[in-house]
Amino acid sequence: MEQKFYGNGKLLLSGEYVLLDGAKGLALPTRYGQALSVNENRSGLLRWKSLDPNGLPWFEGEYDLNGLLERSNTNTKTAEILTRILRQAQALNPDFLTRANGYEVKTRLSFPKNWGLGTSSTLIYTLACWADIDPYQLLHATFGGSGYDIACAGTDTPILYQIENNVPKVESIAWDVPFKDRLFFVYLNQKRNSREAIAMYRKRDMDHGLIADISSITEQLTVVERLSEFERLLSAHENLISKALDIATVQHLLFDDYPHAVKSLGAWGGDFVLATGDAATSPTYFKEKGYDTVIPFSKMILS
Repeated sequence: MEQKFYGNGKLLLSGEYVLLDGAKGLALPTRYGQALSVNENRSGLLRWKSLDPNGLPWFEGEYDLNGLLERSNTNTKTAEILTRILRQAQALNPDFLTRANGYEVKTRLSFPKNWGLGTSSTLIYTLACWADIDPYQLLHATFGGSGYDIACAGTDTPILYQIENNVPKVESIAWDVPFKDRLFFVYLNQKRNSREAIAMYRKRDMDHGLIADISSITEQLTVVERLSEFERLLSAHENLISKALDIATVQHLLFDDYPHAVKSLGAWGGDFVLATGDAATSPTYFKEKGYDTVIPFSKMILS
């Protein structure tokens, strides 16, 4: 019998790196995600195939079930990462991969993996569901990070996310601002490695005032009703993170002449940004700048 699992992608509207130090963030699960299917067989092998949105394989690997020793792969680095995840899953649940004599596993993304919507987090979540283990523990043992992306993978509504005493606190909310038709997500044509970005943030001293300020902005974002106030909060958030990282805001660097607000999402310098504006002119502005992927809020976010 085939087993099927699915994890939502994610976008982090507020909080960014400061989530790691206890700030409260607003995170949004996306309509895009990753599916994982498992079929048992008697091959004595674990055969793994990862597919892109078009159904084309971007990774294939084959392992002996005894010891999870690699027999073949199409990308050594990806194979090493997958091996580490599978072995950590076995460490958390020694019964994992013992039910059958062989497995055929397929994953399929519904978004290009360079978009940064959670290729890794959706894998961690779906594999943890399959292995019947805590996805946060598996994340901690492999990639690390705040874990908000794991929360989004298993939630179909916007969430408030915070780490208290090393424990994730997830609160589902009904975030239904009246100006969603004025919000767009723009892909910056490059993926940022979140682990590298976190390492850069960790080199700086923790600022407890920053944690409180970011949490306050998050709370205000959940109740905002006017677009002008929303834009003010986005700009205030950008300026706080810009000062903390000593990095110019993305609006200053790339979109200085844009008449509305632009905010980085997640790791600064790549992936998506959120832009306010209008459907008649905003997509045209970004596409003329060379950023062809402009997605309206309603087509990106689960709500």
